[in-house]
Amino acid sequence: MRRIGLAVVLTVSLALAPLAAEAQQTGKVWRIGVLSGSSADAPWWKPFHDSLRGLGYVEGQNIAFEWRLSGGRAERFPDLAADLVRLKVDVIVASDNPAIAAAQKATKTIPIVMVGSMDPVTSGFAESLARPGGNITGLSSQGTDLQGKLLQILKEAVPDISRVGILWVPTELGREVQAKAAERAARALGVQPRLMAVRDPVELDGVFATMVREKVDAVQIHPSQLTFAHRVRIAELAAKNRLPSMSNTVWWVEAGGLLSYTPKAGDGYVRVAHYVDMILRGAKPADLPIEQPTRFELKINLKTAKALGLTIPRTVILQADQVIE
Repeated sequence: MRRIGLAVVLTVSLALAPLAAEAQQTGKVWRIGVLSGSSADAPWWKPFHDSLRGLGYVEGQNIAFEWRLSGGRAERFPDLAADLVRLKVDVIVASDNPAIAAAQKATKTIPIVMVGSMDPVTSGFAESLARPGGNITGLSSQGTDLQGKLLQILKEAVPDISRVGILWVPTELGREVQAKAAERAARALGVQPRLMAVRDPVELDGVFATMVREKVDAVQIHPSQLTFAHRVRIAELAAKNRLPSMSNTVWWVEAGGLLSYTPKAGDGYVRVAHYVDMILRGAKPADLPIEQPTRFELKINLKTAKALGLTIPRTVILQADQVIE
């Protein structure tokens, strides 16, 4: 786990601290553009707002937000990003790879702070984690590195699985590298993977029918704009077809899925606020290292387990940070 990024960012933050009061006394209202697939009142945005307030930013006084939401439709992001550029916002916060890619294409000058980025170097968002080199910095979700851990937990929770379906969206940037990493991780654990691509929500019923026909024992749901927008439907289909499910998304268990293992959600959004603060006070994204998560949380939905007729081993339950009963 790289820790150099956090150390350097904290050093820059402290060095710029004397500028905060001066910047906030000028009467300027900073405009923050937000590109996201989720609503502005989604719970994971609360730590972002709370942290900005703690840093002295008060909405309506010295900061204003321009929310541009895709409603789970990744194809909308280019137009939404272009709109923020036309508004000449001071910083763009982009959540998830399709939003980040759209912002990157729309501007090479407005700073972009990313959250939920999967493999930012491989995806072309940065030259390296230590020195991004362009107008983009922020948080990486370590999606590729997590795949082995996700499947390990799934196999501990449901020991008898021998074949796992990997539900992914090939039309969104960065998803293929995640799917291939999950495929490799499954084979390393002695589980046979079955990549199940979905390009449109109308395909979901057919994809799950295929998994049942091919005798898949469990399903791993990969994060995407499509799976987020249709998360409840996907959870219902997994339950209907008696498939235990795992995902590395903060919203999966609450939607009715069985298990999730993710970077601790609040941590990332707190750090995003600090990146925004540093940039507003003069730091360059090119010089701010991309951080990787250091804390993770396991969630288990025992209501879903009961509906599936599963008994989750106590050893797994004791590892959980949250249990829904």
